[in-house]
Amino acid sequence: MIKEFKDFISRGNVVDLAVGVIIGSAFSKIVSSLVNDILMPVIGILLGGIDFSNLAIKIGKAKITYGLFIQNIIDFLIIAFCVFIFVKIVNHLSNLGHKQEEQTETIETELSILKEIRDQLKKPKTTKVKKK
Repeated sequence: MIKEFKDFISRGNVVDLAVGVIIGSAFSKIVSSLVNDILMPVIGILLGGIDFSNLAIKIGKAKITYGLFIQNIIDFLIIAFCVFIFVKIVNHLSNLGHKQEEQTETIETELSILKEIRDQLKKPKTTKVKKK
């Protein structure tokens, strides 16, 4: 069981996933700071000096902080957009690799055909003369 666990852990996919989670967590902090410290104050100023972090409704003793909810929605949209752009770039680069492989295969095929033609042309021609 320990050997299986070591095999599982040492697979590239698990390590890649761990790196992705760590980078994603750090990226999330950066985006949260962007939203909370830069975008929301500017949006608040544009909307007449509204501080979204303080927007709340009190119902009895409960406090519903919908301003923080709005900030989290903006957070999510920015992260989702960044992931979308990243996936588009990766897909584009992947497609370029496939196109280059196809182009290389086509060139190799054409080259082999041309070599065959060249070899056929190099062979001495034997002409048969018909005698009457």
